[in-house]
Amino acid sequence: MSDINAMSNKKFKFYEFFAGGGMARAGLGEKWECCFANDIDRVKALTYKKNWGPEHFDDRDVREVKVRDLKRSVDLAWASFPCQDLSIAGNGLGIGTSNSDAVTRSGAVWPFLDLMCELVIESRQPPLIVLENVLGLITLEGGKDFSTICTQLLDMGYRCGAVILDAKYFLPQSRPRVFIIAINGNIRLPKNLTTQIPLENWHPPILFRAYKALPKAVQEQWVWWDLGIAPILPKNALDEVIDFNDAHWHAPEETKRIVSMMAPSHMERLIEAKSSNSNKIGSLYFRMRREKGINKQRAEISFSDVLGCLRTPRGGASRPRIIVAGAGEVRTRMLSIPEASALMGLSPEYVLPDVYQHAFKILGDGVAVPSVRFLADRLLEPLVAASRDSSHFQNDNYMLSDKSISSVVYTWNQS
Repeated sequence: MSDINAMSNKKFKFYEFFAGGGMARAGLGEKWECCFANDIDRVKALTYKKNWGPEHFDDRDVREVKVRDLKRSVDLAWASFPCQDLSIAGNGLGIGTSNSDAVTRSGAVWPFLDLMCELVIESRQPPLIVLENVLGLITLEGGKDFSTICTQLLDMGYRCGAVILDAKYFLPQSRPRVFIIAINGNIRLPKNLTTQIPLENWHPPILFRAYKALPKAVQEQWVWWDLGIAPILPKNALDEVIDFNDAHWHAPEETKRIVSMMAPSHMERLIEAKSSNSNKIGSLYFRMRREKGINKQRAEISFSDVLGCLRTPRGGASRPRIIVAGAGEVRTRMLSIPEASALMGLSPEYVLPDVYQHAFKILGDGVAVPSVRFLADRLLEPLVAASRDSSHFQNDNYMLSDKSISSVVYTWNQS
């Protein structure tokens, strides 16, 4: 076997920070070997270890993890850092700053970046870093947090770019997420993986606006990643997920109560769906709306080929529900755990907690498995292959000096 073939058959190695139930690991698949995984949440940690084993798992706060705990060099560091302070349902606190006394949950990205910076100092930084989060990362306060992260990556010697990848390409769930993909600045990029201009599928206007707000130095090193042609979801994908024989449909009285909570515009949608000869499956949410100066709870529905984004339930109103209408009938119920698992692209063998709230905590905070696999296939694996090929390294003094690297070590680490 040639050296090139041997290199291509060698497993890719990665760290998985803020691992949750290990959905990034599920998406990366068997070609990848996890060398370190971390999450402080008890439910998520138990779920991760039940599915992947306890090896390499660290359940401490990321602020307690030291660079010496990352014993093996890897090809990729993955971080799906907390989204609570960046999401629409969150409080808008963002990631804060590295030396802020008011620590936000999404600010856990800082100690992660600190660890990556220390790996740079030790000359064993991963060629690739991926950070994944909700779209609030690039929209909150004009993309301030997005700009901060990209600037820090540049200071550490990485070039970066971002893509917005929606799970709706693979699954009947609308779940757009932003992925920042950073690569060691000394690696020459394969031309087929980049484009000179933003592409509609992967770089929509909200991302381009965030790019325009970046500092000039970051823009000059920016990469427009090219993921190729977008997949097309089969029309009947949602029918394959929903169990119409589920025994937990609401009683007619409960469905009638929910329907009575709809505003006129949503009632019109229901009447149209109800008159159809075939079943129409829709998302059903409870929302608080301000009407004539009074807060009023409304039932809101949307009929589409994909359901709305799964979220972590923090109270009854935010629990995911479905509505099915057609042939003059209307049925409503909670989305089941198996259905939600399928909507995230998990295999039937994946073990979720039996407690409803705990299962949806794993799923609502997770990254869609096929999105990760698609990103790995189209971009990450070719980039790792390039990083292992010495002909792709360029001697252009891109990496920072030890002195300048030391200047960007953050404040979380303690001696």
